[in-house]
Amino acid sequence: MEQRFKKHYSREEATALLPQIRVWLGRVGELRATLGQCDQRLGGLRGGGDDLGGELVGKWIKAIAGLKEVLDEFQRREIFIKDIERGLIDFPAIVAGREVFLCWEHDEESVEHWHDLNSGFSGREPL
Repeated sequence: MEQRFKKHYSREEATALLPQIRVWLGRVGELRATLGQCDQRLGGLRGGGDDLGGELVGKWIKAIAGLKEVLDEFQRREIFIKDIERGLIDFPAIVAGREVFLCWEHDEESVEHWHDLNSGFSGREPL
């Protein structure tokens, strides 16, 4: 059977990445908040015919670039953010000879669950 992913994580590998993933998710949250603030301010300026250049647009562009940088780290490692708000992450893995996802949520101490590739969070099972 052909595998969908090049990289497969062991439970130990995925758990070892959690400190860095927590940092990245924190950064994503900060950048999303910055983008929200900029969008709100820019929305108010657009209606008034104001010039949209300057510091505010620069801040908005830097936040987008920062967000792309963090998301590229996940993509490069084939780690999937399934829900940014919840910090729900999937790691491709092989369990009992099947390609599955190891599943982790931000408030969990370690990687303790898995689900098949199609079931998502509702199909989570303990490892």
